[in-house]
Amino acid sequence: MDDGRPSWENPMQFVFACISFAVGLGNVWRFPYLCQMHGGGGFLIPYVIMLVVEGLPLFYLELSLGQLLRKGSIGAWKTINPYLVGVGAASVVVSFLVSVYYNAIVAWSFWYLFHSFENPLPWARCPLTTNRTEYVEECAKSSPTEYFWYRETLNITSSINEPGTFHWGMVLCLILSWLVVYLCIIRGTESTGKVVYVTASFPYLVLLIYLIRGVTLPGAVNGLKYMFTPKIEELIDPKSWIDAATQIFFSLGLGFGSLIAFASFNQKNNNCEKQAVIIAFINSLTSVFASIVTFSIYGFKATHNYESCLDRMVLLLMNTFDLMEGTITHTNLKEWMNFLNSTDPDKFSTLIPHLETCDLQSQLDTAAEGTGLSFIVFTEAIVNMPGPSQIWSVLYFSMLLMLGIGSMVGNTAGVITPLSDMKIISKHMPKEVMTGIVCLLACLIGLVFNIGSGNYWFSIFNDYAATLTLLLIVLVEVIGICYVHGIRSAFHMRRMFHSVAKWSDFCLWVNKNSIRLLKIRPLSSICNTDIPFITIPQRRSWVINRFFSLIDFVNWIKCLLPFLL
Repeated sequence: MDDGRPSWENPMQFVFACISFAVGLGNVWRFPYLCQMHGGGGFLIPYVIMLVVEGLPLFYLELSLGQLLRKGSIGAWKTINPYLVGVGAASVVVSFLVSVYYNAIVAWSFWYLFHSFENPLPWARCPLTTNRTEYVEECAKSSPTEYFWYRETLNITSSINEPGTFHWGMVLCLILSWLVVYLCIIRGTESTGKVVYVTASFPYLVLLIYLIRGVTLPGAVNGLKYMFTPKIEELIDPKSWIDAATQIFFSLGLGFGSLIAFASFNQKNNNCEKQAVIIAFINSLTSVFASIVTFSIYGFKATHNYESCLDRMVLLLMNTFDLMEGTITHTNLKEWMNFLNSTDPDKFSTLIPHLETCDLQSQLDTAAEGTGLSFIVFTEAIVNMPGPSQIWSVLYFSMLLMLGIGSMVGNTAGVITPLSDMKIISKHMPKEVMTGIVCLLACLIGLVFNIGSGNYWFSIFNDYAATLTLLLIVLVEVIGICYVHGIRSAFHMRRMFHSVAKWSDFCLWVNKNSIRLLKIRPLSSICNTDIPFITIPQRRSWVINRFFSLIDFVNWIKCLLPFLL
């Protein structure tokens, strides 16, 4: 290029980079959960509408901005108007904060991947006590998958006020995660352009394998019916539309500055309009594809748990009433329970504390998202799947690694690219050194997630680092483009958005989205200003804890830090 700026080897590298960044853990974790919560297939209606009216315009805006100005977020917004430089700086801060906690997920994936080569899988059964006479009580009260996650992986304490000690195995995994990210981004587009081919394509291979295996599992059809049976009444619930809008917003990676950074390495005559449509729809179709895979596994897991519950009840009744084997089956269990209760109520009453309610629908209604989905629900399904569990586990956590690393490449680009564009830094420090310093600093901060209270801090970062802040960043972006720069130099901006018939039409198009942004989520629900504490729920054998004061202060600092610059 005439300005000496590096560029992608070909347009496909840019497309793969954006897909690798946009298609992340949220597509696998969050979207299936939202489908489950908002009426299955009916949720696709508000999702597609929000994609068209909210996601695409803003996505195209950021790609066009980076491509025309060929600068990172700070430089691009400074070129638009010096007063808007804070928008770029805010994006850098948000990307850095997200990188700090997001790579903890990559570290957890490494931890599970390494343990996936053990036979049997360490989360397949509860460990024995030191005298090897019984199972560890904490595990027996919960489940092997929960015990391995909360105790062996997190070694969680009962409160955030109890920091606990470092989990040195997880510390090594975190260091490894940052080393991998550093090697992926050390040479800029030269190294990133090669990495994204793998991080963008490998997850689809794993999802395809899981789809083929998932739909052949017993009970998978129950999960698929649950997903594709729409509950139209959910469409009148405003929360369905709010969640659809926020999912589109965050899954496309708007406001991080990463899209601007990636697009800044494009040729100025690149057709980013076509690419924006392709990337946005691939991202959304991936969410649907991942949901089909997830719900097939959901159906298998729910059916397995339902049938296991029936088996326990059949065995309990047969042993209590000395019935012949085969007398009670799954189909006549309810009739036998009514019969035994009417003929021998005293004896039957002794069983009441041990009776369970076996219901397939309640199993399907059990919602899980985030780390709970991948590290508890899915690991339980992997253990129960026919065939070698190790293979399914290695495939699944390798996929999580690729999704996590791909998103991390984008997050770090939102930090490194703007800093590299600043002459005051690039003049005195090679890019490799600056990249290493950023990764090292983020790694040191991320060590907080490897202590006993680390999961509480992870929840705080996840809930506050990139919620309200991102919405405000994008709101200022569209206002800055339409009003600050639009009034001063509409002709110049028309060169950027050459495919839009009239600049005024584009302003109207994007300006409407700024109004929608104000309606996405009330500020009180984002920063939890309506409650004086945060509740961190823990599973069964762990306690529910509340923490206040310092934590609220930290939350608000993370929410408002980018706007204090």
